[in-house]
Amino acid sequence: MGDPRRFGKKFARPFRLWDETRIAEEKDLLKAYGLKNKNEIWRTETMLRRFKGQAKNLIAMKGPQAEKEKQQLIARLISLGLTSQTADLDTVLGLTINNLLDRRLQTLVFNKKLARTIAQARQFIVHEQITVKGRKTAVPSYLVKRDEEDAITFAPESPLASETHPERVIKQPGTPTDTEAAQEAKEIVAKEETEAIAQKAGK
Repeated sequence: MGDPRRFGKKFARPFRLWDETRIAEEKDLLKAYGLKNKNEIWRTETMLRRFKGQAKNLIAMKGPQAEKEKQQLIARLISLGLTSQTADLDTVLGLTINNLLDRRLQTLVFNKKLARTIAQARQFIVHEQITVKGRKTAVPSYLVKRDEEDAITFAPESPLASETHPERVIKQPGTPTDTEAAQEAKEIVAKEETEAIAQKAGK
């Protein structure tokens, strides 16, 4: 039976590990969603396959039990914000990995502008600075339910709860970054020094 304390993997690795196209796509997902490693991608893909597999089975089934399970599946996906109220099983088959990644707590914290970057959003969550419906959630991959989305905020005791906290200051569009501002300042100083030298030479 094995040691009950040892948990098996909750995802399946790709059959072809060195597929160039898949590797490029995974690299883009890692960067766009601030994922820690490819295991998070594979875990999400496994979840997506289960949803689609269940939908395919229900399409082939008939009878009251199949209808009941269909409603349960659709209701679950609606609660996760993955489908609309008018969705059917064909809609489930059209889901992509991006649909699931968009419902991650890390993604929503960034989209709600509670963090400057997607990586910072992960940091805030892991450090338990974020609450969902008043409950601290330290899992960046947590799939946020539809009714929880508006209840994502900073923990009351967190320093980040203050809108004046330095880490919450988001630069407005058109505002130069710190690097650009520093470069601009250097150019101004250099220009002033050049003008000062020219004036001395003119005397």
